[in-house]
Amino acid sequence: MNNADLNVVTGAFGYTGKYIARKLLANGHKVRTLTGHPERTSPFGNQVKAYPLYFDDPDTLTLNLRGASTLYNTYWIRFPRGPITFDTAVENTKTLINAAAQAGVQRIVHISITNPSASSPLGYFKGKALVEEAIMASGLAYSIIRPTLIFGAEDVLINNIAWFLRKFPIFLVPGDGNYSVQPVHVKDVAELAVGAAERGENTGKNTIQDCIGPEVYTYEQLIRLIAASVGSKAKVTHLPPALALFFSRMAGYAVRDVVLTKAEIDGLMAGLLVSDGPPNGQARFSRWLEENGETLGRSYASEMNRHYR
Repeated sequence: MNNADLNVVTGAFGYTGKYIARKLLANGHKVRTLTGHPERTSPFGNQVKAYPLYFDDPDTLTLNLRGASTLYNTYWIRFPRGPITFDTAVENTKTLINAAAQAGVQRIVHISITNPSASSPLGYFKGKALVEEAIMASGLAYSIIRPTLIFGAEDVLINNIAWFLRKFPIFLVPGDGNYSVQPVHVKDVAELAVGAAERGENTGKNTIQDCIGPEVYTYEQLIRLIAASVGSKAKVTHLPPALALFFSRMAGYAVRDVVLTKAEIDGLMAGLLVSDGPPNGQARFSRWLEENGETLGRSYASEMNRHYR
């Protein structure tokens, strides 16, 4: 990948996509974004032109991808809403992949998830596996990145854990809390993604790799570490998963958002956000909390506002 190449990033105005676009620009590459919210103000000024990511118009998708050497795909959904299900998200991504192939894109770098499985009962992990299969069957060169629990300044999950710890005297943990998580910083994800594309061009190889941070915690340890960083005195209380989900839904009604889903609880408790591979992320979650604890969770970050309003 040379500096004259055009790179397309889905969702460069969002979270992971923004860090990927920022890394590409820093390396001197040209960047275009496909976004479901082309009307939003660009964090990059006029450096990144925005085009609509409309899956019902594959011809326009192909046109907007033409001239690009690499497509960085961050598109996915956290939970089903209305007509958009995980199955819909899979089909949408297949439309994007086909458009990329038609447009002459050479390589796709796809942000997946650790431990995807086409036989998983969890729609999130099953859908991610089906997308990976579609990419591998597309004929495009590919680099698939499988991050664990992504954290960073614009993160929703970690920020909102901190917000609840600040606001309420009790914090509910599903089950015994002894299931593991392995946080990785969003900047490390972006650097690995861009590096994978560059290595793939140099070697001609397709790659699949986990993207994982250097620290592993039980979920309860993670919660207590966040609580300490924000000065929370909330009591960590264990509940059966179904009951914890019920109360999270009640909290969701209060903040007009989806706080936590059953699939997310099931994925956490199944240990799907850890990897047995060697860490390749540099940022330590504990150090990041030390540096950001003062501001973390000061305001609630709404998933609904970010993606659906």
